[in-house]
Amino acid sequence: MAIVTSAVCTFCGCTCDDIELHTEGDHIVKAKHACRLGTTWFTSHGAEAHHPPALIGGQPATLEAAVAAAADILVEANHPLVYGLSNVTCETQREAVFLAERLGGVIDSHSSL
Repeated sequence: MAIVTSAVCTFCGCTCDDIELHTEGDHIVKAKHACRLGTTWFTSHGAEAHHPPALIGGQPATLEAAVAAAADILVEANHPLVYGLSNVTCETQREAVFLAERLGGVIDSHSSL
């Protein structure tokens, strides 16, 4: 078992920086000092890839094809919703706001639930 000290959790946006991660192989098995949300987030991810890089209509696709398909969907949308963003950097959030404004859409976070 390996222990990583002073890990940062970005899941909810509080950026708790005193998390201690306990690993077994490629899996995090314990997230000491993390809240319930952070613990679930850390322990439900592994290092191995379970899915292809992208999907289009549920079928494996290249990342380039998926980006092109997403762009087509967004351009055709009447009032797209940019949602989530709880686990991204401030810079990414800024770009998401820019994208929503450029597309004439709206932005919302998971906290509205």
